[in-house]
Amino acid sequence: MRPFLTALALALTATTAQAAPPILLKPARVWTAEDAGPPHEGWGVLVRDNRIAAVGPVAGLDATGAEVIELPGATVIPGLMDLHSHLLLHPYNEASWDDQVLKETPDYRVIRATVQARATLDAGFTTLRELGTEGAGTSDVALKRAIGDRLIPGPRLFVTTRAIVATGAYGPARRNFNPDAEIPQGAQEVSGIDEAVRAVREQAAAGADWIKIYADYRVGPDGATRATFTQEELKAMVEVAHSGGRPVAVHAASDEGMRRAILAGVDTIEHGYGGSEATFRLMAEKGVAYFPTLTASESTSTYFGGYVAGKTPPTPAMQAAERAFRLALKSGVTIGMGSDVGVFRHGDNARELVWMVRLGMSPSQALLAATAVDARVLGRQDDLGRLKPGFLADIVAVSGDPTRDIEASKAVVLVIKDGVVHRRP
Repeated sequence: MRPFLTALALALTATTAQAAPPILLKPARVWTAEDAGPPHEGWGVLVRDNRIAAVGPVAGLDATGAEVIELPGATVIPGLMDLHSHLLLHPYNEASWDDQVLKETPDYRVIRATVQARATLDAGFTTLRELGTEGAGTSDVALKRAIGDRLIPGPRLFVTTRAIVATGAYGPARRNFNPDAEIPQGAQEVSGIDEAVRAVREQAAAGADWIKIYADYRVGPDGATRATFTQEELKAMVEVAHSGGRPVAVHAASDEGMRRAILAGVDTIEHGYGGSEATFRLMAEKGVAYFPTLTASESTSTYFGGYVAGKTPPTPAMQAAERAFRLALKSGVTIGMGSDVGVFRHGDNARELVWMVRLGMSPSQALLAATAVDARVLGRQDDLGRLKPGFLADIVAVSGDPTRDIEASKAVVLVIKDGVVHRRP
């Protein structure tokens, strides 16, 4: 019996090897994301199994037995990342956030998410950080597993399960409903240090890679954004998350919410629209990364604020987002690529790159934000975010040169994730 099993194992190994030959990519140019410099003309990328085997001039690459994929006129870049996504949401002009949380069943939302995950991968985004299921429990954990097991196509996911919010400081807002009704919430509500710490541990136990906290929300008497957790509550949650090896992402749109979060030791700030120059300087000093979510501001302004691209001036919300982004640039803050996709259509993630360039980054800086910078934020700078031998083979090819024209980042012709070709020319 043992010789038979040995022979079977060898046969299966041989079959697997034959099914996955090396891949040689031959584009017009390669941009490795090692720095913000120009791409290398005449270079290629060799992939073996799920790793990058070699990068350099095509003539010097040993491509014996490799499948050759010609990519004339294209630029090969690392797989793109979006570190502020919501696969379990869809655009608010299709269904309001409240309606999605209250009326769409979790099963329906997961089915939608599988379609949206594929659209994201097809658009060249091979990694996402999912920042809250918005009322869908721990569905992101199951989605991550299904993608990891290759049951469905999708980006590599880093998940947070349910965000943590102060009691009464999220939505759907109870003041808009019968006070006697039990209204499901889009996140886990807590009050006080004990409940806050327990929630962090519960989300970690449920499978969270990161912990997501709301440091502020629209809870003022007039609906204004106000800080919702005390300094002590935030500090306790961050300490417990970090002791368990989990970084912390914080929603903060107000200057005070941002300041408290930074002093508590969080790893990233999301949105930051109301941040002062002093607060952005504090972020830079403490090494807190910033995810500006510019496209979310544009999208909600389009849906609800009367904004029409090219015809009307930016709304106050868009102006606040622009001001914050420029302050972050000026202050030397680490800026990653995080769009808040789900507010707008999945697969349109590259709109955020366009906004980042429009508001002051060079195309190469924006591409670095979506590759090497995001990988560093994830703690995966040693195997993701660059085209380098030994790194995981997450690779995208786009028509044209996105280091000259960022719009080219939308023209995806090839997607490889973990060494598997998902989209071909």
